[in-house]
Amino acid sequence: MPKSSPLKFKRILFKVSGEAMMGDQPFGHDIKAIKKICNQVTSAHEMGCEICIVVGGGNIFRGVSKAAEGMERVTADYMGMLATCINGLALQSALEKEGIDTRMLSAIPMNNVCEPYVKRRAARHLEKGRVVIFSAGTGNPFFTTDTAAVLRAVEMGCDAILKGTQVDGVYSADPKLDKNAIRYDRIKYIDVLKQDLKVMDQTAITLAKTNKLPIVVFSIKEENALQEVVQGRGKFTIIN
Repeated sequence: MPKSSPLKFKRILFKVSGEAMMGDQPFGHDIKAIKKICNQVTSAHEMGCEICIVVGGGNIFRGVSKAAEGMERVTADYMGMLATCINGLALQSALEKEGIDTRMLSAIPMNNVCEPYVKRRAARHLEKGRVVIFSAGTGNPFFTTDTAAVLRAVEMGCDAILKGTQVDGVYSADPKLDKNAIRYDRIKYIDVLKQDLKVMDQTAITLAKTNKLPIVVFSIKEENALQEVVQGRGKFTIIN
């Protein structure tokens, strides 16, 4: 699609769960699932969309969860941060195979692996048309990758956070468990907080609310979903 196509969201932060990268595997990586994510990123990037990515670590941490039982929270959280770095490297490699110039920046310095996170450096990569992957969360325990995603999106001046999930928006309950769950096309931050909807943790929602950053929730399983959403099309829920 030509780069002149109108974009509703010119600069985005794409939040990818670790579970989305494991496909039908019990944990770890599924090559087909990763390729599907990369194809969506590539399509949106070719339209001229500036893309940041924050990826979770659930698919890696699930494989070591038994070892983490009884472990202090801080240590377990650092294990989770390292898991996001593994996922970030996997995404970076897959995107570069598609010919997309990519940089990974980590909140925990690991100079032999990737660049440390520096706001101005990250902004410069975006200006040069590179896809930027933020790893290691905020670099601090007790904060989720959802909160890290909102923080980086605010720092980068993104138009919105796009969260790819297994369902096509925000529901009043889990639609897989409750057939009477109500789907929202649009919902306010305060209602997400009051109803304790599990789309993102409350710290992330509050930070987005404070900075008036829209959160767009859509199904990552739909083909070309990211490409559609950045144009304001397709099926999604917007939180604002």
